Amino acid sequence: MTVTIVGSQLGDEGKGALVDLWGGDADVVVRYQGGDNAGHTVVEGGEEYALSLVPSGAVRDKVGVLGNGCVVNPRTLFEEIETLRERGLDPDVRVAERAHVIMPYHRRLDGIEEEAKADSDSGAEVGTTGRGIGPTYEDKAGRRGVRVGDLLDPDVLRERLEYVVPHKRALVEDVYGLEAGEELDIDALHEEYSDFGRRLREEEMTVNCSDFLYERHEGGDNVMFEGAQGTLIDIDHGSYPYVTSSNPTAGGAATGTGMGPTVTGRGEVVGVVKAYLSRVGAGPMPTELDGDEREETLAADIREKGGEFGTVTGRPRRIGWLDVPMLRHAARVNGYTGLAVNHLDVLAGLDELYVGHAYELDGEERPSLPATTERWAECEPVLREFDTWAEFDADAVAEAGYEALPGAAREYLEYLEVQLDTPVYAVGVGPDREQTVVRTNPWE
Repeated sequence: MTVTIVGSQLGDEGKGALVDLWGGDADVVVRYQGGDNAGHTVVEGGEEYALSLVPSGAVRDKVGVLGNGCVVNPRTLFEEIETLRERGLDPDVRVAERAHVIMPYHRRLDGIEEEAKADSDSGAEVGTTGRGIGPTYEDKAGRRGVRVGDLLDPDVLRERLEYVVPHKRALVEDVYGLEAGEELDIDALHEEYSDFGRRLREEEMTVNCSDFLYERHEGGDNVMFEGAQGTLIDIDHGSYPYVTSSNPTAGGAATGTGMGPTVTGRGEVVGVVKAYLSRVGAGPMPTELDGDEREETLAADIREKGGEFGTVTGRPRRIGWLDVPMLRHAARVNGYTGLAVNHLDVLAGLDELYVGHAYELDGEERPSLPATTERWAECEPVLREFDTWAEFDADAVAEAGYEALPGAAREYLEYLEVQLDTPVYAVGVGPDREQTVVRTNPWE
């Protein structure tokens, strides 16, 4: 059995909580794309764990795998593992040998290039986390990347560095006119990353991801695939260029792990939806609450109540009403079998409540978003008003079940089911795993 967890919006939907919730029935939890730009917070027994690279299943004592579609910063990886160990956990993390390595020069170039975009007249800055994700994927596509398997052989690693570092040095010095530092010192890089290779080898952390997962799956293990970010940040299906450099959508589970679409496609694909919308960084957001003082105050209240600050960066997220055209696009692209709606409690107690039911563009109503980001930015939301509901006891509702939710909240959820033609499997009514109303367990 496989279950794939996918973000349906712009990231930050609370995927980690659902992976944690249903991870109890999984044997292996696999991240299939992204790197340490993908912050996810898991709450277990009142304890909060903020992770950016280690798969969420580590908190549930599951085997965690970073697939070949990931980009891995070894510094972050070992720091997170050590932090979890200090807190009494013993994470079992495996890393695909085909996964690419984020090197210090990638992080340096990420900052340089984003600053250059911000200073240009194009206005094309993406608002990256500066973690080197994009430049690492660029090197992967350019066939000059360093892979995890290369770290295991010091001779191969030096060969890779001697090929790629002069290229990066030329970019820093000749193109941007800046001074190269230790991040472009071949000897220093070789020493540090050979040591990472030694640690990976000694702790038996590296795997041939496809073979490893095939054997576990054939042996009867349940495998959960965990996507980072969200559908609208997918490089192919998102709001390009305000996207990440990989495929968070469900198809990435096959390419990012080597399991194959006939395996992942036979399982469940659950789209995680935040009950409103948030976004970090630049890009269109038609339902954003930023029009006047009233809307800005409402956005600030939702942001504070929902803890809408980036796990990795701490940046305050932009806030908007739920964008249903975006969700229709996500449901089509991912082929959802179920939905998980998080943060429903954050909407409780509001004086007003709307969703973006459709867009208006060129005088016509459109049910989904245009293909280009420029046209998407021209869309105006067609809002639909909903009855509000009072605040409720999250623990009591989670224990009693779906019918214990306020009637107006159930109407809100059932509207989504109709619009996306997909049943709601779970509803998050609080930050802790136990504060979730589970209607359907995707493993059953």
